[in-house]
Amino acid sequence: MMEGLLLSALILLSLAIIGALYRLLKGPSIPDRIAALDTIGILLLATIAVLGILLRTTAYFDIILLLGILTFIGTTAFARYIERGVVLESGDDR
Repeated sequence: MMEGLLLSALILLSLAIIGALYRLLKGPSIPDRIAALDTIGILLLATIAVLGILLRTTAYFDIILLLGILTFIGTTAFARYIERGVVLESGDDR
């Protein structure tokens, strides 16, 4: 019973990733594409978590933490690039 629920969750997450990939490729604007990329990252985190539950292991928790951090940093960098046109500033305050 539980395995069937987890497998159906994986199927739904896969369909959601496909939908987000469509928005990433066909997005009308750059902020829409960034939001789709962030959504794909979150859906991948959920997929790995469901796989960890399905396989009854805690080995994937480190991967989930790493992907979460990278997703956050990537989304923040893209948003900063849209806002200012540069990701890292030079630091000269002259």
